[in-house]
Amino acid sequence: MPAIGELTRIEPVHLARLEAQGIFTTGLLLERSETPTRRQTLADQTDATLADVDEWRDEALLLNLAFFGRPEHELLAAAGISGIRALAESDWDEFQASVMRATAMLGRVAPDPLSLRSWWEQGRVLVDA
Repeated sequence: MPAIGELTRIEPVHLARLEAQGIFTTGLLLERSETPTRRQTLADQTDATLADVDEWRDEALLLNLAFFGRPEHELLAAAGISGIRALAESDWDEFQASVMRATAMLGRVAPDPLSLRSWWEQGRVLVDA
């Protein structure tokens, strides 16, 4: 599980408060924010809003895709995909094209087509869950 510090949409003050609550990984964040009641409790404990917690969850779900790490996170961020909802809401052709544009812009080797398709499909499943 990626470290909680890999989330890019979280304020440092909230990061420290999450760590004070014993949340050090994105997996723990997802577990502690699994239901609406748990999300509200976490928001209260960290002096954040419910919208903040939803954003953290959205990005944490993205970071927990299979075969997905920091380079892939940076690539998708450059493609305008900041979380699992944005990934799931894009159609396949749009997603693939935006990742290829970001790959060229960053001067990277393109992800293999199977990984790319896998991320997109996982995102669609995770958003529906």
